[in-house]
Amino acid sequence: MDIAEIATKLDLADNKLLVRKAAELRRLCDLKFDSSSIGIGEICKAVICLEIAANRFEVIFERQRAIRLSGLTEKAYNRCFNSLQNVLDVKNKLDVRELAIQFGCIRLIPMVQKGLALYKERFFGSLPATRRGATDFTRPVFTAVAFYLCAKKHKLKVDKHRLIELCGTSESEFSSVSVSMKDLCYDVYGVSKEKQDPKEVKGHRDLLDVLPEKRKYEDGGCMSDDDKEDSAYKKRKRTDQQVYEKWKSSVLESNNSEKVEKVANKRTKQARLNFPKADLDAKSTEIK
Repeated sequence: MDIAEIATKLDLADNKLLVRKAAELRRLCDLKFDSSSIGIGEICKAVICLEIAANRFEVIFERQRAIRLSGLTEKAYNRCFNSLQNVLDVKNKLDVRELAIQFGCIRLIPMVQKGLALYKERFFGSLPATRRGATDFTRPVFTAVAFYLCAKKHKLKVDKHRLIELCGTSESEFSSVSVSMKDLCYDVYGVSKEKQDPKEVKGHRDLLDVLPEKRKYEDGGCMSDDDKEDSAYKKRKRTDQQVYEKWKSSVLESNNSEKVEKVANKRTKQARLNFPKADLDAKSTEIK
């Protein structure tokens, strides 16, 4: 299928410059490697080239519609998209301000910038001097991960899959960068999941001291009548257990009584003595 026909199906045929750029990217891709060797068909390759061109010219691109047209799943399409981007050496430009505006988290801008600067400094410090020149922090995955971790720390909802899609990376790479940032900058991006004991928190302790009737009995507080009484659930559970035990005992008693009656009504039969004939003859001769 020609790339112009695919552009028509994606409502991009009116933008001639975009279609020409996509065709150029497709020819460049054919020159650099055989896309069929990694499972990328011609239609999928044309669709991805159109998306890359649309991103470069900042044109709205219907990604879900393109995925259906490519005949791949969303996960497979993202994998092929990242592979072609790496082959063509195309990098998405991702700005913190654009992310903040798009996700409605403008107050995170200074925090993300500060966290990124601190991560770069600590990351460079952990590397030997020979490897520092090969490190590339211009990739958008670092910006996306820093933005996601800051939003998570401040309990703001951000679509992780949408971020992965915007930065043009894989979920595994996104997770590995996330782990690296948490390890090096836990003071900036770390989120504590452990619950604090109210007794160890001074503010909570003060509140308990103000209202002694709210404290536990072992802490010197007064025990209310509600604490002495069992809850309704425990009462119902105990009642059900008693009913069950009563039913169980009645069933066992009825079974035992039936067995006793059957044994009493059973007619006893006298056993017959069958002696061998030879023994009887021997006894009769002795008598004579």
